[in-house]
Amino acid sequence: MSSVDEITDDIYFAELLPWQHQLWQQITARVLSPSSSLPHALLAAGMQGMGKRAFVWRLVAWLLCRERDQHPAGACGHCVSCQWLRSGTHPSLQVLPLTQMPISVASANSSQAAELATKTGKKSAKAIAKASFTIKIDDIRALQPFIYQGGQGIRICVLDYAEQMTIAAANALLKTLEEPQAQVHLFLISDTPTQLLPTIKSRVQQLPLQQIEASAAQHYVTQALGSTINREAIGSSQIAQLLQLANGAPLAAIDLAQAAWYSKRALWLTTWQALRSGKRSAIAASDYWQSQLDIADFIKLTEMMILDIQRVCLGLTSSQQDIELPKAITTYQPSEAALEAMLYQLQQVKIALQQNVQEKFAYDKLMQQLAQL
Repeated sequence: MSSVDEITDDIYFAELLPWQHQLWQQITARVLSPSSSLPHALLAAGMQGMGKRAFVWRLVAWLLCRERDQHPAGACGHCVSCQWLRSGTHPSLQVLPLTQMPISVASANSSQAAELATKTGKKSAKAIAKASFTIKIDDIRALQPFIYQGGQGIRICVLDYAEQMTIAAANALLKTLEEPQAQVHLFLISDTPTQLLPTIKSRVQQLPLQQIEASAAQHYVTQALGSTINREAIGSSQIAQLLQLANGAPLAAIDLAQAAWYSKRALWLTTWQALRSGKRSAIAASDYWQSQLDIADFIKLTEMMILDIQRVCLGLTSSQQDIELPKAITTYQPSEAALEAMLYQLQQVKIALQQNVQEKFAYDKLMQQLAQL
C-alpha cells in the first residue's frame, strides 16, 4: 500500500475553498453528464498556497464516492468508499511519492503538519520537511499492475511533487499517458511545473487553479486570521502586505502571518546593524537567535530580508512597509555581490542541514556571513 494510509480524512471532506467553486461545478457537471467525461490525466500546478492539493484530494474523494450522484457538492463521507478513505485502506487509490503526506486543506504550514503528526502518530513535521519527494522509475513500474488490471471500476493515481520525477520515471509515465485505460485517472500535482518534461505537460490537461481575484484573497485571509496577528491588531494594509509577500496565494499568506519568524523581522534588522557595526559579535548573535528560532525558520526570515534589501538597493519600494528597512540601509548599502553571497550561503546551509550538520554550527556560520554583509 502506498502512503494513502498516512492521509487523514479532513483532506478529503473539508469545505471547498471559496475561489474554487466555479471550477468544482464545471468538473462535477462534466463527470455527471452522460455525454462527457473527465480527462484521463489532469495537472494541478502552480505556486504553493493556492489550494491545489486541497482541490485534488477533495475531487479524488468525490470521484471514488459511491453516492456521488446524490452529492455533487462533495463526497458523502459515509459510503464504503469514504470509509475506506477514512481508514487509509482504499483499494482504488495509489499515491506517489511514498513519502508524500498531504496535510490539512486549511493551510500548508509546518505547524499543521506537526499537529497532524501528533494526532496520527506519523512522522514529525521536521521529518516530513526533510523527506525526499523523488519519484523513481521503479515507483512508476510498481503502478502498472494497478493501472492495467482492468474490470475493477474507477481507479485513481495521484503523483504529488510530479516535478521530482527522474527522467527515467517521466519516460515510463509517458506510456501510461499515451495509452489511457478505461476508468483510470491520473492526477499530477506540481509546485514548479516548468520542471516537468514538455512531453508530460503536452499529455495532461491543466486545472485552472492559479487565478484568484485580489478581493477574494483579501477577504479569505482576513476571515481566516480574525482580528489579530501575533496578538497585534491587523488592518487591511497588513493583509495586503502578507498577500504581496506570498505572491497572492491566500494559504501561503496565512501561513506567513502565523509563522514564528514573521514577527521578528525588525529584530533581524537590529541584529544585522549591530553585527555590521561591530557592536555585537557573531557568536553572541548566534547564541541569542538559537533561543528564538530554529535554524529553518531563521533561514526563511533571512531569505525574505535579503530579497527585500535587494529590492530597495535597486530603487524599488520595500515589500515590508511595517518595518524601517529603507532607513537601515541609508548610510550603508551592501553590494549586489555581497547579497548574492549571502543567498548562496543560505542555500549551502540548507544542504548541510540535510547532511545532519549541527544547528549551532549552521547558525554560527550564517551570523559570520551576515556580519560581513
